[in-house]
Amino acid sequence: MPLIYPPFEHWVWLIPAFMIGACIGSFLNVVIYRVPLGMSVNKPNRSFCPLCKNQLSMLQNMPIVSWLFLRGKCAHCSAPIPFRYIAVEIVTAALFALVWWMFPPQVSVFLWVLMALLVAITWIDAEHLIIPTNFTWAGSVVGLAACAVWPTLPVMAGYDPGVWWQGLMNGGIGWVVGFCGLWLVVELGKKAFGKKAMKFDKEVEWSLREPEGDDDPMCFVIDGEAVPWWDIFSRKTDRLVVDATEVVLDGEETGGGELVIRETGIELADGRTFELEKMVSLSGRARGAVIPREAMGGGDPHLLGMIGAFFGWTGVFFALFSASLFALIAALIGRIGFGKPLPFGPFLALGAVTWMFGGWKLWQWYMEFVGFL
Repeated sequence: MPLIYPPFEHWVWLIPAFMIGACIGSFLNVVIYRVPLGMSVNKPNRSFCPLCKNQLSMLQNMPIVSWLFLRGKCAHCSAPIPFRYIAVEIVTAALFALVWWMFPPQVSVFLWVLMALLVAITWIDAEHLIIPTNFTWAGSVVGLAACAVWPTLPVMAGYDPGVWWQGLMNGGIGWVVGFCGLWLVVELGKKAFGKKAMKFDKEVEWSLREPEGDDDPMCFVIDGEAVPWWDIFSRKTDRLVVDATEVVLDGEETGGGELVIRETGIELADGRTFELEKMVSLSGRARGAVIPREAMGGGDPHLLGMIGAFFGWTGVFFALFSASLFALIAALIGRIGFGKPLPFGPFLALGAVTWMFGGWKLWQWYMEFVGFL
């Protein structure tokens, strides 16, 4: 007797899609925690409490259910489990179900990969201000494959080419427009706003501050203002220049002058160089400093390129415009960016999701309206 099951369009398939998404979300929590710390995602192969280091049993690691059953606390030490864990699982599960409901089965698996990558990138960028570019490169390859399998994907707001190579070409154009366009913005922004000059009327204290916790970065502190290491050294060529009147290296005064600090070492005014990892302490007094900075993160062009590989150049423009709008709203409501870092990656991800779940219709209506005029 042949096996009978409902067609893939039936609502019953949303249940396994939701469950798969929840399981993937549970794995993404491991990725979000470990990758920024340089840890392996499979060693140890079981999740553990960051505080007491006890590994979780299978029952304690069930997506969504375990967090609720444990009331958001570790079963071993009662340390609070961040709400982020259940949020990632619910969001990923909901996105997987929506993808299955709105798209053909042959492309849904590709879009599941995109959803997983966007969720991981969103939380990593929000918490650490970094976008792992190996995620975006892998996602770009998957996106191009999706365009070849379903050529409509990169031109949802336009005509349906119906030929695999045209879909692949449209995805490739989307990647080029997304990556190269935003990369040019980043480079121009670096030239225009790439340095922050600080000058003081009197001598102020400065120092390098060691990380206070496992998740904290080293900081450059001057006149009480702490600047995280990752905000200073985005590129290998970045240099932090201190107009030092006093430099104290490992407890010994070395004189004043121009002190050049790089990501892995320093150069004193007399030309001597030292590696940071071999130093115990560095401090002194200064009248000013020139701190390198970026107008936008270096990972954002890679992320927009990945979005373009899935949704073509129209998706790129929509995602970028809507991301800017979302970021402005977030800045006004939450006062993010007013003296605080504003990660742009989460807003690009939100713009891509908006495009995928109906934003392309807004583009279509706009083009029809312009054509009517």
